[in-house]
Formats: sequence, C-alpha cells, structure tokens
Amino acid sequence: MQRLSARDLLDRLVSFPTVSRDTNLPLVDWVEGYLASHGITGHRHWHEDGTKAALFAHVGPMEAGGIVLSGHTDVVPVDGQNWASDPWTVVERDGRLYGRGTCDMKGFDAMAIWALVEAKARGVTRPLQLALSYDEEIGCTGAPPMIAAMQTVLPQAAAAIIGEPSRMKAVNGHKGGAGYRVHVKGFEVHSSLLPQGVSAIMEAARLICWFNDRNAENQAKPASAMAALFDPPFTTLHSGMISGGTAHNITAGDCRFVMEFRVVPGESPQDWCAEFEAYVAKVRAAMQAVRPEADIILERFFDVPPLTPEVNGSAEGLVRRLTGDNATHVVSYGTEAGQFQAAGYSAIVCGPGDIGQAHQVDEYLELSEFQAGIDFMEKLLSELA
Repeated sequence: MQRLSARDLLDRLVSFPTVSRDTNLPLVDWVEGYLASHGITGHRHWHEDGTKAALFAHVGPMEAGGIVLSGHTDVVPVDGQNWASDPWTVVERDGRLYGRGTCDMKGFDAMAIWALVEAKARGVTRPLQLALSYDEEIGCTGAPPMIAAMQTVLPQAAAAIIGEPSRMKAVNGHKGGAGYRVHVKGFEVHSSLLPQGVSAIMEAARLICWFNDRNAENQAKPASAMAALFDPPFTTLHSGMISGGTAHNITAGDCRFVMEFRVVPGESPQDWCAEFEAYVAKVRAAMQAVRPEADIILERFFDVPPLTPEVNGSAEGLVRRLTGDNATHVVSYGTEAGQFQAAGYSAIVCGPGDIGQAHQVDEYLELSEFQAGIDFMEKLLSELA
C-alpha cells in the first residue's frame, strides 16, 4: 500500500464513528492493516469484553530510550447536535477541517501514524512508538492496561508525547481526577411520616452539600505554588447529573448521581476519595439507624493521576526544543499523560488544535494547526534520525 499523507489518514480515521459507547475495532483493524502493509507489526490490548482494543507499535532499534506518540481513538457522541455537514466526513471550509474528532484527537492520531510509517521508510537510529488507546472520553480507563501491555512487549521509551489539543504548546502539568457513580437507597413512606422513612434525595443532598463545603474551603485557603498555576487554583468537587424519587409526597426510595474530583498536583486523588468515602460511611450509618435497608453504594468509574511538572524532564526538553515554546502551560482537565508518568515515562501534552473545540457541534481543526503538527513531526523525525 502506498504511504498516505497525514491528511488522507485523517479522512480515514474520522470516517470510523468510534463513539466511546461503541466498538473501535473497524478503525483498529484498518490501522493495523495499514501499518502491516509497511512492515510494521501492531500489537493489541483487548478490552475485557472484546468489543474494543488498544493498538501499539514500534519502529527503529529494539532498545530503550525512544519516543511514544500517544492518542486515543474514541470520540464523544454527536447525538442532538445540529451539524452543518456530515460529522463522519472531513470537510475543509474557511481554513478549517470539520468533523468529529478532527481536533480531539484524530488529527494528532493521523500525524502520529504518518510519522511512524515515515520513520520506518526513512530509517531512524532512535525508536519511535505509537500508542492508540480506547475509552479516554469516559475517564481515561483504556490507557493504563494498554501501557502495562506495552511494557511487556516493547522497550521502555524515554518520553511520551500525548497529543491532546494544546495549540502545539508544551503542557507540562494538569489536574488529576476521580469519579464516582453514587446510588443512595432510601426507604419509602408517606411524606407526612417523614421520620419513619429515609429519603434518598435528602440524604444525597447531604453529600452534595459536602462537596459545596469543600469547594468553599479550598477556594478560601491560600493556594500552593503548584496550585497557583491552575485556573481555578484549587481542587474542585462537582456533581453534574442527578435523578431520583417517585412522587412529591413519598420519601424517595432511590437517588443516583455522578460526582467528580479535579485535583491539583501536590494533592492526592486517593486522599480525597478516602475523605469522601469516610463521610459516606457516616451518612450511611445515620440512615441505617432509621431503616437498616437503607444504603449508599459507590462505584468508582475513573481515576486519573495528575501530570506533575518534571525537573529536567526528557519529554518536556524534547518538545520545547522542537516547538521553541519555553513558556509554562498547565490545564485543569486530565489526560493520559498523568497515567504514562505514573507508569515511569517522562510525559508531556502537546498536540494541534484548541481544546475549546473538543466535543463541540461542528468540531474543527484549523489548517494552520494541522500544518504546525506536521512540521513538528518532521522535526521529530530529524531528531530520531
């Protein structure tokens, strides 16, 4: 098969509707076959249910010290969004490339695949690796098992570049995160007999009020030097979805909500989770003192470590050298960079596009950003040669 341009690769990748709730296997099949046609062996790590897979590959000497280009294959849904064009077809218009995932983050994925094939064709003296994960959009859950699998098959790379949209700036720090699905089980009685029942909604409100109280405390206390880099400069707790209850005059038998922590580097997501679970245990005990059947069930559904700026980090040094960007950039969202760092890689975020375009109707990647990404990859190939 001929070597495709990064632009051609972007067209192919966007054409696969890899929404997180659905399979990504058609995309993985195609990329694996494309790499194989150029003499590159792809390795899969399968999701436990067999509906998805991560894909990783290596070119150059089978030795440690290379570079990983890491991206995710999944995208968010387009349901309810009124697009001006087919979201699964890249449309060039007004200096922009429109399509679901062009910015977040199949634009980078296309460049990374292009660079890997070019590295194979041109020859490199230092290894280049590709890592494409699944389920980033639902909590970065696919990257940790992929990284663990990579470390059993491939030599350890010296640096990992995670291509989330950063306008090709070197982002060397981001918040960590953790999330819970919370199910509060009450006991239904007529609301006139309130003390004899347990309202799941009112008990859930205690937990949500706890979030608000912690937010107020965090905002009021002096920010550490590390936290001061972020906006906002403190750890936040948030609940964005809630449902429950049967009728206005019945104590609610069930209430479900989702909550998340966004934790600044220097603080531990695990410590915040432990504090939350301790408060849940206290509320649960009070509920069960009224009705033993009452309960609070927690399901931890994502856990993303922060990306902490590294002193003399090899990933940061490389990206700054290639981009000429010497400013400090941090972000308040989480990425797979923190997971690579936790696994022993030097890691940094650097990719084309503006994060403000992520998940939007008529998502786009500016052509100038796409070209900046290609220029970056060319410089990287020269570095590895």
